[in-house]
Amino acid sequence: GVTAQSCPRQHTPSGRARRQRWTRPEIKYLRHSLCSLLQEPSLYTVKAVFILDNDGNRLLSKYYDPEFYPSMKEQKNFEKNVFNKTHKADNEIAFLEGMTIVYKTSIDLFFYVVGSAQENELMLMSVLNCLFESLSQILKKNVERRCLLDNMEGVFLVVDEIIDGGVILESDPQQVLQKVNYRVRGESVIPNYQSCHFIY
Repeated sequence: GVTAQSCPRQHTPSGRARRQRWTRPEIKYLRHSLCSLLQEPSLYTVKAVFILDNDGNRLLSKYYDPEFYPSMKEQKNFEKNVFNKTHKADNEIAFLEGMTIVYKTSIDLFFYVVGSAQENELMLMSVLNCLFESLSQILKKNVERRCLLDNMEGVFLVVDEIIDGGVILESDPQQVLQKVNYRVRGESVIPNYQSCHFIY
């Protein structure tokens, strides 16, 4: 039989191939790779999250990488370029300035999640969908500019439960809402968000 040249130990004296035995480092590597595939989203760096209105004005933004547009001017210029590229497009993903950008629109809002060009697009999309679905529930399905501005404290809480320092913590909207709920003093029902006070 023919075996891979890189694995000479597969040859027996008779020339027949035998079953390869995995070395300990190989097993460790395969186990790590498998766990990475099966785990909930985590350790995938998000560069930025921002929400713009239908004129491209910033309503909320969080930049996690200090080297990624560190100044306010650079951030707003990047957001303007992203908006110009996406606000009339009928897609969910864009590539700009070496970044992968996933986005979603709702009435007069644009939601963006930004990762590096090497990031998993599906993972970034799971963050975007989690953000949108979580906000949709606390805003009672009224995902539009006025309601968002009236509930900015809750919006920031949601973002912080999904992403911490650029690391994805959660992609399940129900888990996000449950965690946010624990941080809302004296309230146990998320739909009453507008009347809640928030703990930081």
